[in-house]
Amino acid sequence: MPIPGVHAKWLQSHRRGVQALTGLDDLGLLPGHPPRIHFTYLDPAHRAAGGRVHDSATAGDNFRPAYVPEIVVISENKDTAIHFPPLTGGITVEGVGKGGKTPASFPWIRGAPVVVYWGDMDRDGYEILDGYRADFGRDIDSILMGPEAYEAYEPFGTELDQTGKVLQQGNPRPVVRLRSEERSVYLRLLDPQHTGHRRVEQERIPLARALEEVELIGRRFDRCEIVGP
Repeated sequence: MPIPGVHAKWLQSHRRGVQALTGLDDLGLLPGHPPRIHFTYLDPAHRAAGGRVHDSATAGDNFRPAYVPEIVVISENKDTAIHFPPLTGGITVEGVGKGGKTPASFPWIRGAPVVVYWGDMDRDGYEILDGYRADFGRDIDSILMGPEAYEAYEPFGTELDQTGKVLQQGNPRPVVRLRSEERSVYLRLLDPQHTGHRRVEQERIPLARALEEVELIGRRFDRCEIVGP
């Protein structure tokens, strides 16, 4: 928009008002860029053969990963996604905030035999997990978001959110897709009587521990495949 003093971010936040004032349904702006994901190949054989480690893909583009993953770990923290330990047939995907519509738009992610979500143990983490299950249309697994993990790592938690504000009690949302053990921690973190930390960041948990949990889910899936009809 060649108007002095009007920058792109202002127009984005005032777009509806400008349309209402001008009576225009279309301001003739460029379309928003399609969403992207960033991910890391974990398979040790792929890496040993000199394959690339980090990759990205754009929603709606014609793209195939270097290999179709058997296990996808969606990690809300970029560092834990990038540095996740080697895992046969595995790929880690960096989380994209609330909702999983972007990762779920990739068939090789949505259709992977095992999809695991790993997020912070705080209000946002559990509500994001609930949203991912809605967007994926399946009961994807989570790791290290139950009562045992909270008890083990609560001493390393924090009372501050990502912006440095003190976390408060609150009214829980329906989160109907949380499992009972996840819901128990979610409700505990919002309870006015709760005296422990209301946030345990996933990066405070050793990556080796996360790998153990993912491998346990993978073995459970393999056993179901063997004994199933």
